[in-house]
This record gives sequence, structure tokens and C-alpha cells, in this order.
Amino acid sequence: MRILLRHLKPFWPIVLIVLALLATQAMLELALPAYTSDIVDVGISQSGITSPVPDVIRQSTLDDLAILMTPAEAETVLDAYEPYGDHPYSTDEPLLRLKPDANVGLIEQPLSSAMAIGAMSTSLAGGLTGSANGESVGDESAPQTNPFAMLRAMPQLLRSAMLNQIRQRLSVVPESQISQIGITAVKAEYDAIGVPSKQTGYIAYAGLKMLAIALLSAAASISVGFFSSRIAAGLGKTLRKQTFERVVSYGNQEIGRFSTASLITRCTNDIQQIQQMVVMLLRVMVFSPIMAIGGVLKALGTNMSMAWVIAVGVFAVLTLVGTLMIIAMPKFTIMQKLVDRINLVMRELLTGMQVIRAFSTQKREQERFEEANNKLTRNALFVNRAMSSMFPMMSLLMSGTMMLIIWAGAHSIDAGAMQIGEMMAFMQYAMQIIMSFLMLSMLSVMLPRALVSLGRIQEVLDVHPTLRDPDQPKHFPETPALPKGTIRFEDAGFQYPGSEIPVLSDISFEAKPGTTTAFIGSTGSGKTTLINLVPRFFDVTSGRITIDGVDVRDVTQRELRARIGFVPQKALLFSGDIESNIKYGGRDVSDADMIEAAKIAQAEDFIEENSAKYNGEITQGGDNVSGGQRQRLAIARALAGRPDILVFDDSFSALDFRTDARLRAALKEKTAGATVLIVAQRVSTIMGADQIIVLDKGRIVGRGTHRELLKTCPVYQDIAQTQLSQKELELSPPPTDDRGPGFSMDLGMGLGLGKGAAV
Repeated sequence: MRILLRHLKPFWPIVLIVLALLATQAMLELALPAYTSDIVDVGISQSGITSPVPDVIRQSTLDDLAILMTPAEAETVLDAYEPYGDHPYSTDEPLLRLKPDANVGLIEQPLSSAMAIGAMSTSLAGGLTGSANGESVGDESAPQTNPFAMLRAMPQLLRSAMLNQIRQRLSVVPESQISQIGITAVKAEYDAIGVPSKQTGYIAYAGLKMLAIALLSAAASISVGFFSSRIAAGLGKTLRKQTFERVVSYGNQEIGRFSTASLITRCTNDIQQIQQMVVMLLRVMVFSPIMAIGGVLKALGTNMSMAWVIAVGVFAVLTLVGTLMIIAMPKFTIMQKLVDRINLVMRELLTGMQVIRAFSTQKREQERFEEANNKLTRNALFVNRAMSSMFPMMSLLMSGTMMLIIWAGAHSIDAGAMQIGEMMAFMQYAMQIIMSFLMLSMLSVMLPRALVSLGRIQEVLDVHPTLRDPDQPKHFPETPALPKGTIRFEDAGFQYPGSEIPVLSDISFEAKPGTTTAFIGSTGSGKTTLINLVPRFFDVTSGRITIDGVDVRDVTQRELRARIGFVPQKALLFSGDIESNIKYGGRDVSDADMIEAAKIAQAEDFIEENSAKYNGEITQGGDNVSGGQRQRLAIARALAGRPDILVFDDSFSALDFRTDARLRAALKEKTAGATVLIVAQRVSTIMGADQIIVLDKGRIVGRGTHRELLKTCPVYQDIAQTQLSQKELELSPPPTDDRGPGFSMDLGMGLGLGKGAAV
């Protein structure tokens, strides 16, 4: 998680906004059940009356209730009311109204207790009902039925003793029930006076507040979704950028640690998993704990006696999710490896389709793909089935919890300890609590796979390239002591990491500008490795390589490679058009440079044959052009930037001999000031080189011109004898004409036709 927090550091301002919105949303949603309870209990059951303190009351009713209070309580209550002379109601009895500055909290308890005392005494309840129906306590036609008259007629001590006895019986009654009795009496009083019902207004007002809260909660939820998506998308973009930049900086050694398919999976699927986790984490991290803790506090505040129901429900949810995690967690952790595997197989199948068809191994490869596909499918099915089974189980648990709440709540309602609205609110709080724990559990299920993906991304970011720019780089001198473009190998050696045998040993030579240095040798002699040391695709493990007297390791890779035009052994083009591929080597390549490079590379002919000319489409990898055309475009790309050094790694192998000869002649003429390094398999390609270096088992076994090597180097003699006819060997090197060096007057020599012409 520390890794994730570190990557989220640039997004902390937005994260704080999301957290604030989540807290707001949670508090709003926790407020809704209380309004539901109020609508049922107050709006419907109590007709919108919220307090046992009436706003308007008859003088006779208040006098009767005063008898049931202590003298101090009666005085306090009577002082809170004032005569209501010009009232809008239909009754003719004198009315009192609550003073604007009255302390309602001070008189609520005495009034509700007096009303409850009247309800507990049958004689007093009958008298209270009679009073509520408008019967005057002073009605002498039935004095024996008026309990308040009887109470007044009683001696003070007897009356106090009787009322104290009733108060003791009321002390065990819940305060909420006493308040409910008072509200019922107030409703009856309002009916007797003719006060309009407050039910519709109360329900409408409470409903509007619920609607406003719901809208605010929805707005907060939408805002959270918007901001969390921006954070996740921004994080995904940053991770992809960092991963790509790190992979681009890798040398061959680092790339060898990861397969290409794995790197693609890490940049796509793994980052997608991280984005999904971030969205879930932001929504659940704050929202669910607040909902769970707030729901527990609200539920306990509603009814403490039913707390055990919530405990049972939460325990059941955690047990279910914990069981599923134990079963499904191992499958989550290997999911990404299986995705890696199927991507690897798919990439090999697509890139090696020609070989597969050539050897008729389609069925074998289909079986290999089917095996990888089946493993991923079985793993995904297991995980999905486990997760799918959780939802019906959760539904069963939630339904069971609601039934348990209804069962326990019904007993509490019957005992008068709970109202229907409170039970409904308790049910909603219980569902919020259970859903919060469920969301946290779901996050804990998703988290391992996402953390595996994050670890895979971090693994790529933690691998630092061995080829690094120096902390204090040097620069190539503007006026070097040596001719500009001079390359020197000084006892250079190279050994791959983990290998016991060096690939190159004691390599020393000098390549000067205006000359061509060629390398030839048997397969595995180290030719390609040697020229890869010049642009620092590898670093020498011994000795050093200098350009213009400066060690290539002392300058930045960008500055070094800006001076080198490199044509790899396998010509690779990029999707786009011919122009974009030739100009790929530099932003300042002009159209004139592009056309000149195409002419030198002998690519102009087939480009002009295309109706779109330089705007002709090139598909991915250059698959829509032939191998020879691909090589010529790759050579033109290297030439377009007018580099000081040209490196050709067996870059003429796909060219026919006439095109090869023309291209080398054009190179000799147009790049006279450049230092040219050529790796070749064909002797005919390098016969005109100024210096030929023969490699065998990583060492230089011959150095000189073609004619000199034929006399002094047995290895070169063996190579030449396998490729050239006896006549060609006798005439070497071939004479030149005005068509350029390397183009023989002898037809067989000029076209390179000999014993090894097909090599």
C-alpha cells in the first residue's frame, strides 16, 4: 500500500476532495432512516404532532391537568400559557396559547406525566376524556362522574398520596411511551378545539427534506465518481508513461529479464487492475467505515436492546466473506501470470505464423494455445463462480437479518418499547452496516490481485538500466585532435552477465572517417556484438571504445547516438508512411535530405512507382513491402540525418547483387567523409573495404585489405573460397570504373556471381 500511496502523491489535492465528499455522502445517507422513522411515527401515527406540549389548549383542560401535578409544576406550566382571546377556532370555551418565550423543555415532562397519570387511572381517564369532549368540570348535573371535582374535594394529603402512588407505577414505563400518551392526549385536545390536522404538512415537509438530502447525496456520489475516475485515469497514465520510459531506457540485458508479452500485459492489463482498485479504494476507504460506525451508533441510539441482531448479521457476513477469501485468494494471485502466458503464446503464434505454416505445426500450436487458454478459463471460472455464489448468500443473510429485526422489533412494539418507525429505521441502519462490511470485504478480495499487478509494475520500475548516462557527462569536442568521426577500440572485451566465456576479447583497431571498415567471420564470432558496442547497446566489460578521443561511456547516450546512423540486421519499419519512416532519425530532416537518402539507398525506384510516392502507406513492421525494400528504407533512414558514423549490421543481405553494388558505390561517393562500419556475410560486399577485420571466436585473427587477407589469413581464405570462384580469387580485388568502387568490369565479378553467390 505504501507503493500505491507514493504513486498517488501527485493527486493528493483531488484525493482530499474525494474524501470530504465521501464523508458528506455518508453523513447524508445516515440521516435518511431517521426521517423515515419520523414520517411513520410522527407524520402518520401522531398526525404530525411532535411534542406533548400543545400550542393551544382549553382553560378547563389545563386546570384539570394542573390538579395532577405538584404545586411547583402546576405553577410553571400555567405561567407558560397566556389567554388566547381572538382565536380562529370554532369552540366557545376560553383558550390558552403557549407564550412565544416559553421554555418548552421545562414544561414537557410535567405535562406528559400529568396526561399519563390521567390515562392510568380509570376514573381519571374517563374524566379526562370527558373533559376532552368538552364537559365542564363545573357541571353540577353530574358531579359524581367528574373525577377532577372529586380530586378537588379530597383532602390534600389523601390526594397527594394517591398521585404519588400513580407516579411510582409510571416510573417503570419508558419515557418514550409516556411522551406518546401525551401526544395522543394533545391530538384529542386539538380535535376538540378544531385545530386543523398537521399530518399532511408534516409529511410533505419531511419528504421534501428527504428529497433534498437524497439529491445532495446523489450529487456527492456523482462528484466522487467523477474525481475518482480522474485520479484513476491520471494514475494509469502516469504508470504507463513511467513504465514505457523505463522499458525504453533498458538495455538488452534488462529486457531479457521480462518477456515482451509480459511487458505488454504489465502496461495494459495490470495497470487497468490498478485503476479499478483505486476507484474502489477511494469509494470504499472512507465511505464504508463511516457508514459502518455511524450506522452502529445510530442503530444503538434508536434501540439498544436489538444490538445483538446487528452483531449476528455482521458476524455472518464476515464469516461468509472470509471463507470465500480463503478459497478464492490463491486463484486471484495467479491470474496475472496466466494472462501473461496466454499473451506470450498468442504473440509467438502471430509473429511466427510463417514458420508454423512452413512446418505444418498449426495443430500443435493450437493445442499449446488451447492449454494456456483452458488454464486461464478454469481459473477465471473458479473465481467468478466463487464470487457469484456470494451474492445469493448475501441476499439470504440480509433477508434473514431483516426477518430477525422484524421478529425482535414486533415484540418490542408489543411491549411498548419501540414504535413502528423506529423499527423501520433500525432495519435501514442494519442494512447500511452490513453493506458497509460487505463493501470492505469485497475490497479485501479485489485488493490482492490489484496489489500483485502493482507489484509487477513496480518490479519493472525498480529495474534500473545498467547503461546509464554519466553524472557529469562530457561532450564531443567541436575541433577534436583526431579527425572527426575516428573510432578506436582499445583492448575492448565483452562478456554477457552470467556467462563464463567472453564473447569478445582484446579487440583493438581504429576506423577513420572517409574509410570503410568491414567485419566478417563465422556465425557466433561476435561481429554483431562488436558493432553494438559502438552505440552503447552494450558496454564493454574490459578496455574502452573512443570516438574523437572521448570514451563513449563518458557522453550521454543521446549525444552519442545522434552521431551514428545505425541499420540493424533485421530491418524494422514503423506504421505510417514512407516519409515518416525515412525522417524517423531526426526532426530536422528536410525533404531534400529524405529524397537524397532514398536515392543513395536505391529506394527511389520503387517509391516513385507507388502512386502515393513518399506518402505511401507502411503497415506495422513494414509487412506490406518486400524484404529488400524494407532494408533499403532502413538504410535511407540511417542516411537521412547525415551522421558522422554509419553502422551496417549485415544490412545488404536482402539486396540483389546489382542493387548491392550500386548502393555501395553511391555510399562511397555521397558519404565520403563518414566513418563506415559494415558487418557482412558475403565477401563480395566488403571486397572494396579499406580495412577488413576477420573475427573468430571473439578475437581478431586477421586485419587488412581483401588482397592482403587472401595471402595472410587462413580464416578469410576459407570464407572466400566458399563464396568466390577461382577466377574471382585470382582477379581480386576487382578493377573499378566510373560507376564506383566495387563494381567489376567483369560481369561475373560485378554481380558477385560465383560459388557462394546464393549465400
